[in-house]
Amino acid sequence: MATSGDNFTLHLTLDLPDEAATAAFAEDLAVCLAAGDVVALSGGLGAGKTTLARELLRALADDPNLEVPSPTFTLVQTYSAHRLRVSHFDLFRLTGSDELDEIGFGDAAADGAVVVEWPERAGDRLPPDTLTIALEIVDSGRRAVVTGRGHLASRLERSHRARTFLDRSGWPGAARRHLQGDASTRTFERVAVGTRRAVLMDWPPGSQLPAGDPRAPYRARGVGAYVAVAGALRGAGISAPEIYAADAAAGFVVMEDLGTDGVLVDGAPAVDRYSVVVDALAAIHAVRRPDALSLPDGEMHRLPVLDIGALIAEIGNYLDAYVPSAIGRPLEEAARAEYFAIWSGLADRLTAAGEKNWVLFDVQSPNLFWLPEREGIGRIGIVDFQDMFFGPPAYDVASTCQDARVTIPVALERSLADRYVALRQASDPGFDTGAFRIAYAISAASRTTKNLGTFARLIAAGNQRYIKHLSRTREYLARAIADPVLSPLAVWYEKNAIP
Repeated sequence: MATSGDNFTLHLTLDLPDEAATAAFAEDLAVCLAAGDVVALSGGLGAGKTTLARELLRALADDPNLEVPSPTFTLVQTYSAHRLRVSHFDLFRLTGSDELDEIGFGDAAADGAVVVEWPERAGDRLPPDTLTIALEIVDSGRRAVVTGRGHLASRLERSHRARTFLDRSGWPGAARRHLQGDASTRTFERVAVGTRRAVLMDWPPGSQLPAGDPRAPYRARGVGAYVAVAGALRGAGISAPEIYAADAAAGFVVMEDLGTDGVLVDGAPAVDRYSVVVDALAAIHAVRRPDALSLPDGEMHRLPVLDIGALIAEIGNYLDAYVPSAIGRPLEEAARAEYFAIWSGLADRLTAAGEKNWVLFDVQSPNLFWLPEREGIGRIGIVDFQDMFFGPPAYDVASTCQDARVTIPVALERSLADRYVALRQASDPGFDTGAFRIAYAISAASRTTKNLGTFARLIAAGNQRYIKHLSRTREYLARAIADPVLSPLAVWYEKNAIP
């Protein structure tokens, strides 16, 4: 096999002795199928092509009773699954490959995924990166010979590894369903064996950020960091997922499923739930936490420091991705230099502003779960913490009070920040409120600047769903730079007329 991506090649032979094995293979394919993928099912009559297609479509729809008739006479059947439009073609009755245009094959492959039975009738019209599954009857079961190259082949090979990991980690034959991921290279699934439920995280080693990205030295590089931070948070009384099994070398983790109930109700922030988030942060920060965490193998995971280098690395995307899209041209070099000089000064003030402790770095609504059956701060479940830093705790408070994914009104932001301060003062009468306010303002500006750059980069890459977050994040940034400590930054924005 080649390594990955465009040049990856796959040749995989699977024995499918019964319907359960066929359904499991269909799930392995379903969790990694994406728009633009083409899957060709070949084999003689009765080899199981329609059976495999049916199980694949049922897995994508998460509906074991979905009607999936053979499209022998209709030629094509289209399904709108939860996350993907899939067209199921049967080309048996085609008399020539030119008829593919008449039945809309090209449009289907452009708009969604395509599953093709009798692909031989397509001639040379299938894309070169088509995944081919050749089925044959063997005894009372089937054998599947899977060949292909390119990204789908690479994803399926990875999915097959995940299945092997699940089977040997106490989750044999687990049902697998795709979960919406984040902006990283990690993918997530819900898995189940009987009544047992869990989440599978697939994080290919070394895949989070490309080489040369200035953020890379400050970011976690594998599942070991996730396991270490999860254990530390649970030890501090926080409802981080329990780790059931992990393979750091392979990049897989099976962990507790915290459910689907978050901190939003009808799309709006639930004040009582956000209040518990603040309570949890105050509880974390009330104790001086270690900057190195133990791993199960006895090694230590040392937390990166959220210092000037890390801050500058994070906000670089803002100048490179957001500003050119906002003003229609790259920023002049002198303005860039002035911007970084201002941030260097702000980073110095942030460093001098006071305490250092754990910084979860991404405390926002998609990463927070409501667990009402638990007590106290345990009612908030937290995920996506593998990049935990050691730095100013105010950063996490700002992440919560200016949630990047939902609008937090000014009054609620102030109320939540005041709640945090009151809790910290109650546990430590010497808590420096003034230093916290300075750190909060700088952290909020840093966080929203980082988010604007990240959203702009993702939008440029075709992820249009992030457009809806831009106006909110700009408003958050305006709130932050209204603080007197950020007056140099406010002047810079006014001078350069950046919206």
